Amino acid sequence: MEVAVACDHGGYPLKEFVLEAVRTAGHNPLDLGTFGPEDVDYPDYVEKVGRAIQSGKAERGIVLCGSGVGASIAANKMKGIYAGVCHDTYSAHQGVEHDDMNVLCLGARVIGVELAKEIVITFLNARFLGDDPGQERHARRVLKVRRLEGLKV
Repeated sequence: MEVAVACDHGGYPLKEFVLEAVRTAGHNPLDLGTFGPEDVDYPDYVEKVGRAIQSGKAERGIVLCGSGVGASIAANKMKGIYAGVCHDTYSAHQGVEHDDMNVLCLGARVIGVELAKEIVITFLNARFLGDDPGQERHARRVLKVRRLEGLKV
């Protein structure tokens, strides 16, 4: 799977480790920047990830900023982007399995390298369960979220 990855200056110190984790999980990272520690605005890089998913260039995305919160807020403004801040593995897999999350947001000033790598791998190995027998409630709930967004479903 193609995975779009981007960060602002706050997330930059963690980005190379995230790219490595994407590769370790058997996927192809699409590095959308930033490419240095200079101050940049996180919405610009979140948009790059969102557009990659919307256009089909990537199936999932990962965005990093200082806390993960700003990136999550910005990402969730884009149609078809379902982002969550995850600083633990449980949230990373459940966000995909139950909520069809397609963008993982990480706070590079909140978590360390090893935890970040575990979270990324967990996120990428998870799949939405809404189509599985007995799990229809997840599809029903995600449909309601998409209706809130105004998507035709």
